[in-house]
Amino acid sequence: MNKVDPLPLSGDAMHRTPSSVGEGPPRQKRALPGPGDWILSTLSTLVLAFVLWRVLSWAVVNGVFGTTPQSCSDATGACWSVIRARWRIILFGLYPMEEQWRSAIASVIAVCTLALACMPRMWSAARMVPVWLGGYLLFLLFIHGGVFGLDVVTSSRWGGLTLTLLIYITVIAFGLPVAIGLALLRQSRYPVFRHLTAFIVDVTRSLPLLTILFSATVIIPLMLPHVLQGDKLVRSLVGFTFFFACYQSEIVRGGLQAVGRGQVEASQALGMSYWHTTSLITLPQAFRIAMPATINQFVITFKETSLVIIVGLFDLMASAQAAYHSGEWSAYHTEVYVFVALIYFIGSFSLSKYGKYVEKRFQTLR
Repeated sequence: MNKVDPLPLSGDAMHRTPSSVGEGPPRQKRALPGPGDWILSTLSTLVLAFVLWRVLSWAVVNGVFGTTPQSCSDATGACWSVIRARWRIILFGLYPMEEQWRSAIASVIAVCTLALACMPRMWSAARMVPVWLGGYLLFLLFIHGGVFGLDVVTSSRWGGLTLTLLIYITVIAFGLPVAIGLALLRQSRYPVFRHLTAFIVDVTRSLPLLTILFSATVIIPLMLPHVLQGDKLVRSLVGFTFFFACYQSEIVRGGLQAVGRGQVEASQALGMSYWHTTSLITLPQAFRIAMPATINQFVITFKETSLVIIVGLFDLMASAQAAYHSGEWSAYHTEVYVFVALIYFIGSFSLSKYGKYVEKRFQTLR
């Protein structure tokens, strides 16, 4: 057998340390900003400062905060007098003036119900159901009346921010359970349920929300007797809720599919039933996985409540239009829409910050 001589090694290779053998290419040092970067940053800062100053000058420095249209006749900035004079119709719509305290209390109840439902200690069916049910019943008690000496106010008089909050909490409270049911049926072992649910969800998701609302308020009553037609607000809520449930069901189904199959098999080996496995193992993990998409859907739904104006409901956007449609305030529609946009921004921003909080909490619990 021929003897194989070892390969000769250079001096550098002989003195190379083991830690340097597997090193990749040297990391590039972070380059210092050049003159072009400084110029671009300076110009961007100046433009941003100019825009911010123009906005502050229009809204605050030159803004007018009187109570009459005459105080805004010579104004060069925003006329916030329209908000001071017309805030009631923006927030409460056509609700009777002497009963608007009930609409205000109902709005506070809706916000408090949402806040309680967002608390981690309430994340169980035994606590969540009483919170939503109690808050919803109290809301309807104050806004509708008919008990405890409160005058009855029909749904045709409801409007403004109160109606927007009613639509939102109704869609969320009833849409989430329906979404969970649709997601579970979509994964059923029975082909009939699985395919039928898939067909219903796909058809609903292929239609715009405006089509759903228009069908619920205009087309469906034409096919039903007068006794079964119901209230226009109720029909809109049913259509909006089912539309939300179909979208949310796909989010929940994605979370269910991300749960490891081994955990389900382990629970079956321990003798756990399907419902125990679903409620204690798969659904909690699915919601944890799908929480970012769920919060995003909540934000989208909150902004989509403005679409009910198309079917004649007097929501926040419709109230805003009514606030400046009077002759003396018709020139100050920009201020009204800025005020309404601020309300939508506060709601959407709060939901986004809550989603970030929940995401960090889940990362801590891992």
